[in-house]
Amino acid sequence: MDTAEQKPVPHVGVGVVLLKDTSVLLGRRRSVIFDSTFCFPGGHLEFGESFDECAVRELNEETGLDIEKVQTLTVNNNVFYEQQKLCHYVVVFVRAVLSDPNQVPQNLEPEKCDGWDWYEWNNLPQPLSAPVEKFIKEGNFEPFSTNLP
Repeated sequence: MDTAEQKPVPHVGVGVVLLKDTSVLLGRRRSVIFDSTFCFPGGHLEFGESFDECAVRELNEETGLDIEKVQTLTVNNNVFYEQQKLCHYVVVFVRAVLSDPNQVPQNLEPEKCDGWDWYEWNNLPQPLSAPVEKFIKEGNFEPFSTNLP
């Protein structure tokens, strides 16, 4: 099969719902797919990596923060036909807390994000990326709850 005829393949991403008091960490992305939308820190799963390992690595690469108590929350499936390039993302959402609550997020990838800030869960900035919006609308849980689905 000619590469020009190959269908796009799904990608696996891990989004980290980082909790601090009643807030979560979000950044405004700078990318082709989610440009100018707010997303949780995270990124692509690498070959052989667990979801937890990906969450720890991606969060540290993007923000310089160290986390602990990583726990899988949910998964959602996102197919984008309207983009310049067709794409399909399976996003695994995990939650975590800072290993040291005095850490401050840094913007270590300014070409990918305008910066990180804490937002109250009940007052999130807009617009949210499609996967995050779907996570919130479809989730039958509250990320601060000790009870998971």
